[in-house]
Amino acid sequence: MKMVKDPELLKQLLKEGNILPMEEMLEISKKKGSLHIGIPKELSFQERRVPLVPEAVSFLVANGHNVRLESGAGEPSHFSDREYSEVGAEICFSPKEIFECDIILKVAPPTEDEVDLMKGNQTLISALQLSIQPKIILQKLIQKKITAVAWDYIQDEQGVFPVVRTMGEIAGTTSILIAGELLSSFNEGKGIMLGGIAGVQPTEVVVLGAGTVGECATRAAMGLGASVKVFDNSLSRLRRLQNDLGFRIYTSVLQPKVLAKAIMRADVVIGAIRSPLGRTPCVVTEEMVQNMKEGSVIVDVSIDQGGCFETSRVTNHSNPTFTQHGVLHYCVPNIASRVPRTASFALSNIFSPILMAMGDSGGSQDLIRNDSGFRSGVYIYRGILVSEVLGKVFDLKYKDIDLLMMGLKG
Repeated sequence: MKMVKDPELLKQLLKEGNILPMEEMLEISKKKGSLHIGIPKELSFQERRVPLVPEAVSFLVANGHNVRLESGAGEPSHFSDREYSEVGAEICFSPKEIFECDIILKVAPPTEDEVDLMKGNQTLISALQLSIQPKIILQKLIQKKITAVAWDYIQDEQGVFPVVRTMGEIAGTTSILIAGELLSSFNEGKGIMLGGIAGVQPTEVVVLGAGTVGECATRAAMGLGASVKVFDNSLSRLRRLQNDLGFRIYTSVLQPKVLAKAIMRADVVIGAIRSPLGRTPCVVTEEMVQNMKEGSVIVDVSIDQGGCFETSRVTNHSNPTFTQHGVLHYCVPNIASRVPRTASFALSNIFSPILMAMGDSGGSQDLIRNDSGFRSGVYIYRGILVSEVLGKVFDLKYKDIDLLMMGLKG
């Protein structure tokens, strides 16, 4: 802009308002897309969690997204339809209306009937349970060109699996609370308190596994005053556990003789060993269980991967326990559903930012391209199988998703 030197001309321009200070016009970014999210009622046996709580729905609706909820979906977690409708969710009484949405958000994997209701070319976000995932469901998802994302394989910025970690924290802490109940004489237990008080020998707790579940179980048991011993086959995990706790506790690698001796003295044994793939190693033999004290308690959190006790067999929330060799066993696979309201809030805290990022980036396809953590959860991309594990398990052709993304960019 040229400097005006003539005073008379300057006065004239000021009168006309041509050089008065003007507010700067900043470019306002356009909202990339409005998501249409469907939340169906869970049909899986004793699955009581819901992926989004009313507060999260309110947040999404306020940002221009549409949320459909099947009537009664939140009731097992004690959230009413009215709570959802008041924050802007559309309550639907037909599952067909839910499965017409562009994004289907579930806790459990879809059933074959649910996949049949899907119109195709949609995004499905749910758990992926390899042990119970039938091949026919996978094939139907591929035929309908669905983009399927396993929330248990989504990673955050630090490379952590947030849903797995959060559910592990719940399972680990809850396992100790369950053990405390089972030790009560009103639950056929020994009639002892889980923990310790002055002048009374503390309860002996053995934790198998030093991962997230094992760490939270250890913290809960120690918080109650119990004497805790932790076993794991990884020295680095045991070292990390001690560092995270801030003080030293009894730890050991999984040596059979040392483990057998600890279990023989234990009042409670928590099985929290995880396998990256396939079945959990069975580290406690039936003979070790036979040598345990009468009325002791086993809580096998690893039962969803086969269990780490030779005597374990799957139970459910209706009939959670059985007694073998005088030892009370609790082997329910889905411990988080015992506290579904807490678990639902935890899931919401993870899913709502993901859905917001998805809307801001223009949809699930763009988020998959731009976010490697979210991309790590994808096992079907627009009808193309991109999971090596599923491809080998079911003998199906698969492609590498990173190479696929590079091809699409090219």
